[in-house]
Amino acid sequence: MTGIQLILGGARSGKSRYAEQQACDSRASVAYIATAQALDSEMDQRIEHHRNRRPAHWLTIEQPLQLAAAIEQAPADALILVDCLTLWVTNCLLHEDPQCWPAERQALLDTLAKMQADGSRTVLLVSNEVGYGIVPMGDLSRRFVDESGWLHQSIAQMADGVTLVVAGIPMRVK
Repeated sequence: MTGIQLILGGARSGKSRYAEQQACDSRASVAYIATAQALDSEMDQRIEHHRNRRPAHWLTIEQPLQLAAAIEQAPADALILVDCLTLWVTNCLLHEDPQCWPAERQALLDTLAKMQADGSRTVLLVSNEVGYGIVPMGDLSRRFVDESGWLHQSIAQMADGVTLVVAGIPMRVK
């Protein structure tokens, strides 16, 4: 698995575990970029679960907002694993600066396009596929689903591979 890889799945689908296994199988050094924020005890437990599952020698970069900058700052020889895009989208949409999301989205897409053009890095991008449910009632929820879907489409177009994980089973889409 090389280049830009988008790994999608529902909550508890096994997408993170699949991405982590791909990173381990690569035998490369890994820079793990975590976008979650422990804003409540349940999220703190989720973060701790992910931390405990990762190899201790992986470099962990915690970055809830400036994802493109974190990717660019990762060591040049490292495989980059981002978990997860939908938490990052949420963080940006909820930020007090209304320009946070459009600016960070464009920065990420520009960074990925540069990486794709030079072909020297492997980036695994984990995200929740949120488009299978009903249209949410609230405007923020609808915006989240829309923005996540549009982001996934943009990344999938440039990605070398797209994998959908369902019930722990990876299915190659692209």
